Amino acid sequence: MSRLDQNEHELLEAFEAGELKRAPNATEIQQRHREYAEAMFKKDARINIRLSSKDLRGLQKKALAEGMPYQTLVASILHKYVEGRLREDR
Repeated sequence: MSRLDQNEHELLEAFEAGELKRAPNATEIQQRHREYAEAMFKKDARINIRLSSKDLRGLQKKALAEGMPYQTLVASILHKYVEGRLREDR
């Protein structure tokens, strides 16, 4: 079963039919975005925190469901919070 939505199916079909063309400066754009990603995900500091066992198990379960290590999930949550992109539902 495919997990692609309608737009993704259309893009895939256009790609497979050879209808898509690469942007003239695609290599430059790709390199710039690679540099952005490397800078964003550079991990150069370590922290230690104490959590309740219940919270740690919850984080591990959510990370498993997302297919990532729980430390990566925690780092992602903290990054989103610092960037102001993590909102609490009320």
